[in-house]
Amino acid sequence: MRTISVLGSTGSIGVSTLDVIGRHPDRFQVHALTAQRSVDRLAEQCIRFRPQRAVVGSEASAQLLRERLTAVSCSTEVLWGSDALCAVAEAPEVDTVMAAIVGAAGLPSAVAAARAGKTILLANKESLVMAGPVFLDAVKAGGSTVLPIDSEHNAIFQCYPAGSSARLGVRKILLTASGGPFRRATLEAMMQATPDEAVAHPKWSMGRKISVDSATMMNKGLEVIEAHYLFGLPSSAIDVVVHPQSVVHSMVEYVDGSVLAQLGHPDMRTPIAHALGFPDRIESGVGSLDLTMMTALEFEPPDPVRFPCLRLAREALLAGGAAPCILNAANEVAVEAFLDGRLGFTAIATVNEAVLEQLTCRAQASDLDAVLATDREARSAAQRHISRSS
Repeated sequence: MRTISVLGSTGSIGVSTLDVIGRHPDRFQVHALTAQRSVDRLAEQCIRFRPQRAVVGSEASAQLLRERLTAVSCSTEVLWGSDALCAVAEAPEVDTVMAAIVGAAGLPSAVAAARAGKTILLANKESLVMAGPVFLDAVKAGGSTVLPIDSEHNAIFQCYPAGSSARLGVRKILLTASGGPFRRATLEAMMQATPDEAVAHPKWSMGRKISVDSATMMNKGLEVIEAHYLFGLPSSAIDVVVHPQSVVHSMVEYVDGSVLAQLGHPDMRTPIAHALGFPDRIESGVGSLDLTMMTALEFEPPDPVRFPCLRLAREALLAGGAAPCILNAANEVAVEAFLDGRLGFTAIATVNEAVLEQLTCRAQASDLDAVLATDREARSAAQRHISRSS
């Protein structure tokens, strides 16, 4: 029996995680569930899984959740705030933490879990993008294990040399990208794109922020940075290839010419089940892949003109220092402005590049507080750029 805290349980990854956990009541016990403000969904999850604790983002949300749970005699303790979030991540009775909070908000709790020596199922790529060295130092100090949940990195993990983080004959890895909703769109059409069009992903069901990142290909750029830290590879050994069918989730090419690929339906329950059961395999609820029904598997290079965010991410990785953190912060602000109707779709990349050029000389942060200070500075710079452009 493994005891797990699911951080970000009401988001798409959290919901899929609980779906897999619910299929194996003999293997998993939920210690804590958390959400920022989705009280109704969190209440439903608490009633079903009966965690010891639940965490929300504000005192008002906490009071509302307590009232909902008291009405149905659910004894889950309700807490609120960032300190409570870290507390359920590092709780001594917890051995596994699903880090599924989107964006910079998920970094402190992920670091807390790492310092406490937990097995971390890492869906929060920002922990590595913003603070790769800081996070990995915490992992090493705490003796934690990190299992990647992003479908691409989980696929690489499955195809990588067994039992070692060394390259052992690996020539390069290939991260696949669906191409998103604008794969065939003209640049002119993308300039006029609406939030509803940008979040209409053709293959994956994701939250709005990640869906926009997929549409700009920033998501893939952040995954390049994440792969660098997870697998110890330079940018030159990490390729991106557009694969619209989303059946091949990523590949590893070896020096002998072999290419190993992980295939499956585009369903996040597959990588989640892999990490939850690791090193065993457990049922995920995902059906079998029928290759005889596929007429073609297409692969093509990404277009650097229409998708400049991928280039920006590589530039940030090569620049080093605080550049990845700066880029991530600017992007979060720009995407929020786009979703709010205050910024055009293609202007997301414009803001990202402007902030990166303005602040890229910043040194690499040495601890979590310094990372968060850099994040705040970059967000302020992004807000200023957006204000001037509106």
